[in-house]
Amino acid sequence: MLRDMSLSAVLAGFVAVVVSYSGPLVIVLAAASAGHLDTAQTGSWVWAISIGSGLTCIGLSLRTKMPVITAWSTPGAALLVTSLGAYSYAEAIGAFLVTGVVITLVGLTGVFGWLMRQVPTAVVAAMLAGILFSFGTGVFTSLKTAPWIAGTVLAAYLLGKRFLPRYAVLIALAVGVVCSAATSRLDIRLDHIELARPLLTSPQFSVASLIGIAVPMILATLASQNAPGMAVLTASGYQPKDRLLIGSTGLVSTALAPFGSHAINLAAITAAICTGPESHRDPKRRYVAGVACGAFYLLIGAFGTTLVVFFAGLPKELVAAIAGVALFGALAGGLTGAVTEEKDREAALITFLATASGMTLFGIGSAFWGLVFGVAAHLVLTRWRARSATG
Repeated sequence: MLRDMSLSAVLAGFVAVVVSYSGPLVIVLAAASAGHLDTAQTGSWVWAISIGSGLTCIGLSLRTKMPVITAWSTPGAALLVTSLGAYSYAEAIGAFLVTGVVITLVGLTGVFGWLMRQVPTAVVAAMLAGILFSFGTGVFTSLKTAPWIAGTVLAAYLLGKRFLPRYAVLIALAVGVVCSAATSRLDIRLDHIELARPLLTSPQFSVASLIGIAVPMILATLASQNAPGMAVLTASGYQPKDRLLIGSTGLVSTALAPFGSHAINLAAITAAICTGPESHRDPKRRYVAGVACGAFYLLIGAFGTTLVVFFAGLPKELVAAIAGVALFGALAGGLTGAVTEEKDREAALITFLATASGMTLFGIGSAFWGLVFGVAAHLVLTRWRARSATG
């Protein structure tokens, strides 16, 4: 571990955490507000998903020697914004518990992994590119509202890439923070810091909460989070063990559900930050980014919601620009992999467009539908065409 340690990998883990707490966590807090949770329940929820993400990042990255990045289910949290208020908190805990158990079983049986292995490599790469597309363009859309911040981040990244490529993202982050402070866009206030206090809640089970929360949570987590998460690792050249990764995150979700964790799963966007060349030139040493990411999760999670305000004070344009430049390498890799095989290019294009569109059907995000449409196009254009030619 110490021999493989690098500043660029640790920084990649830190940027992944910054992106997580500056964006997806806001949805969790919105769901807690919509569900009328008190301060203790909200703090315990933030503690549970942070600790769960941290433990799985560290444990799985060390075990597999891959940069395994996990996080809480963002589409699951979005689902709770509209549904949590209809049930008691204990019923929601019961639904979270069932969600964890089902995802564990799906992972350990190998069903999920078998389905993922049937997807063509070009389609997987195109889905990765589609997921990251909006983050790449976010660097330039941020120029409209914060030209100095986004512009200096981009310029600093390019100069860093030219002269100190391993530290290009660090240079961009440092320059962006300085520029944000100079333009009075930083709003970071830490009035007090105190340790989180986990709140254990006995679950209650009802048919209504299982149908209204557990079923859509399971589908959203598997399709919109774990599927892209596996795809990111595969597209980056790794061979993820689906039973270990999905089963482990399911087990941790189950264990932390009584404390408020709705679902822990493989990450996609933040994973791409840590699995790409910006983390380290040697893929075998990028697992350090996963360990670092987990360590930062544990540090922040230990203080519950008190440290969250630190990340909330960062300008959204700064976060968007840093995430964008950090993902340039992964986006380029996805685009390259999508067009390598000529016979799969149209299927990959369909996958890319569907994923990048950001559409949602039946409560499931565009990454899953990109896979569905891409595989369907592959079958029509490749396998059926081959059968017609032989017939």
